[in-house]
Amino acid sequence: MADLVVRRASRVFGYDAEGPLAIVVVDGVVRRVVPEAELKRGDLPELDAAGRAVIPGFVDAHTHLVFAGHRADEFAARLEGRPYEAGGIMRTVAATRAAAFEDLVDATVARADACLAGGTTTIEVKSGYGLDTVTERRLLEAVAAANEVTSADLAPTFLGAHLAPDPEYIDLVVDEMLPACAGLAIHCDAFCDEGALTVPQARRVLVEGRRHGLAPRIHAEELARTGGAMLAAELACLSADHLVHVTEEDAAALAAHGVVGVLLPATSFCLRSGYAPARTLRDAGVTLALATDCNPGTSYTTSMPFVIALACSEYGLTVDEAVAAATQGGALALGRDDIGHLQAGAAADLVVLDADHWVDLAYRPGMPIVSNVVKGGEVVVWE
Repeated sequence: MADLVVRRASRVFGYDAEGPLAIVVVDGVVRRVVPEAELKRGDLPELDAAGRAVIPGFVDAHTHLVFAGHRADEFAARLEGRPYEAGGIMRTVAATRAAAFEDLVDATVARADACLAGGTTTIEVKSGYGLDTVTERRLLEAVAAANEVTSADLAPTFLGAHLAPDPEYIDLVVDEMLPACAGLAIHCDAFCDEGALTVPQARRVLVEGRRHGLAPRIHAEELARTGGAMLAAELACLSADHLVHVTEEDAAALAAHGVVGVLLPATSFCLRSGYAPARTLRDAGVTLALATDCNPGTSYTTSMPFVIALACSEYGLTVDEAVAAATQGGALALGRDDIGHLQAGAAADLVVLDADHWVDLAYRPGMPIVSNVVKGGEVVVWE
């Protein structure tokens, strides 16, 4: 944890004060944000924002960063008209089972560092490409090893319930995988959808995961409305993710039980499928998060700025709504209140943009937009 003063910011997300502004960081924590004219110069290290805007570090609350192989041919086939089917996951499972542990770690670090270069300081990382006890545990061990190398913060999630490839598989998840893997994870996820888990199967996994101390999260209503959102409400999951086929009734239930809606517009973009009804969810009172869904089959991107641009264009979110969803919304989806914002007491995870306003995140899609990234008060990405 480091000390730092970020000087001459044109504006800071979450503050109405006119710039230039200064952010004072002590022991890796934001102490205060003040007008530059009120800053008392001391001996703290300085980062000159030089009239640029500062936002919290992005919190990517849904990724599958740890895997081997690729499925570019599957993507090309979809462009030619073949629909997506969840079973394509098994191709990645085969490649991942065959990969050396060191290769899995190196690949995860490389993807995490790419996220970091794009302004993402906290990344949820799911297992799920093992589908057997040994490999699922190995994937979570690879995430732990990658966490020791990358400057990003990786939050591990057990997703042994990515598919149910045979009738006895859920028994294996509950009786063997969870006891073996729970100590390496923070959350437990289940892919509850058409071609994946049924609602009773997902309920069983998430209830058992909670018994092992893992906070429940769920993939829900991506491919069809199958009841995953209502299950998320029933179990008061931290989040329900995808939600492409969510209804007003589902939205009301999610809001009533405090479930964060994690939306993944890059997945809809890559699949050329429908987009989640973000406004319906927001109007119902659901807290929204944005995430990349980085995975080899349906959304191979690490760019949260790209996700924000899509959210503004396809969901109709304002830039402020999208940035909030990509930062504090993501933090809440992970059960965190110390990241995703820059109020006093928050972790000093922040991004200096190459722009004087965060509107450029949507205005300049696909263009380089990050100048500096700070993690815990330490500058980890330089322009």
